[in-house]
Amino acid sequence: MPTLQVPLSEKALLAMPSSAYMNAQQLDFFRDLLRRQRQDLIDNASMTIDHLRDGEAEADPNDRATIEEENSIELRIRDRERKMLPRVDAALQRIETGQFGFCEETGEPIGLRRLLARPTTVFSIEAQERHESRQRIQGK
Repeated sequence: MPTLQVPLSEKALLAMPSSAYMNAQQLDFFRDLLRRQRQDLIDNASMTIDHLRDGEAEADPNDRATIEEENSIELRIRDRERKMLPRVDAALQRIETGQFGFCEETGEPIGLRRLLARPTTVFSIEAQERHESRQRIQGK
């Protein structure tokens, strides 16, 4: 009879030895995390579309201005989330190709704590700092 595998908790993930870095359990943990994140992004976009579609025209100019400002803020948030979706998909692809969790620049492990904070990252902290420094110097 097959055993039911309990999903790995964040605490259990962090308690694993460094020799277990990006083993099957850890990859499953991040795959599930990224899939949930992806679904949340899609759900939020759908809710925003429904919310904007169902919006009522307010007669009072002050109310209308408030609603327009709230809609504008919501659309900016969704735009950031829209830009996040390809990053989530790319991270999921890196899991499938065995590249997830390793710095694109150095090939070194990114680290579990950093991946928990930002699962779509492709750089270690040190490489990210160098990358940002180069961008500042180039004025981008």
